[in-house]
Amino acid sequence: MGNENFKILIAEDEEINYLYIEILIKKEYPQLKILHAKNGIEAVNYFENEDKIALVLMDIKMPVMNGYEATTKIKKINKNIPVIALTAYCSEDDKKQAQTYGFTDFLTKPINKKQFLSLLKQNIALLN
Repeated sequence: MGNENFKILIAEDEEINYLYIEILIKKEYPQLKILHAKNGIEAVNYFENEDKIALVLMDIKMPVMNGYEATTKIKKINKNIPVIALTAYCSEDDKKQAQTYGFTDFLTKPINKKQFLSLLKQNIALLN
């Protein structure tokens, strides 16, 4: 099965960060649909109401509901969905905390393009 029907949910409250991530994804995978949530509640709502979301990129620090809470709710809906944490906080404790909340992986901001694309490619490969 091709990956053209799959969607990526980006939960990111900073518009410039969202646009950068969107550009990186669209350059490599123009066929994928991208959904944008500006806070954790929007992310959970998208996840409840959209089908074929194959990957979630989740900012940790967002208004209304943070990424930890949103990921917990999303994982209750689908425990197997890959959720990648996007955060400026990058200590080992932060990484361990992200794992306890069910994050599949962890990317620090500012996002390293090469590392991001490698992680994206790994997750897209799992869709096929």
